[in-house]
Parts: sequence; structure tokens; C-alpha cells
Amino acid sequence: MTTPKKSLRTCDKGHKYYKSSDCPTCPVCEQERKPDTGFLSLLSAPARRALENNGVTSLQQLSTYSEKEILKFHGMGPASLPKFRDALETGGLSFKD
Repeated sequence: MTTPKKSLRTCDKGHKYYKSSDCPTCPVCEQERKPDTGFLSLLSAPARRALENNGVTSLQQLSTYSEKEILKFHGMGPASLPKFRDALETGGLSFKD
């Protein structure tokens, strides 16, 4: 099995990084954007971007969706659901039925 060749890239902020995929996301910028607190801080970058790209940045907004609707977001996987359930429960909320 061969490993895809990584190419050196530079983002708009001047960070240099290697990527083997077509994904344009700079890992340095992504780490800088990661929240320090809140439920979004518990998520992987793709899951966080999936929510943000769909306008979900608070638990109240998350509670207006069903689990099935959330899983349809590009970049979202089932591993994030337990984190969402815990965060919603802590906030006295739940997914839409």
C-alpha cells in the first residue's frame, strides 16, 4: 500500500503545512480558531465546522435539530452524538424528536 504524497502548502496567514488531500484547511489556523470552552471545544475540527457552516453555535440552536438532521451535515459523524447528548443534558435541553 502506498502513502499519498504530501505537498507543502502556505495559507493566507503564512502558515506552512503539509497535506495529502485536497482539503484547503490550514491545521494551524484551525487550532487557533478552536474555542477554549463550551460544547464546540469538545468536537473535532470537521464536526465543529459542520455545525458552524449550518449556523449552529449554541446548545439552544443544537436543540432545534434531531439527531438524524445533525448527522446529515457534511463532516458530521456518529461519534459526536454522545458529546452532544451530554452537553444538551447538562444545559437542560435535548434533541428535537
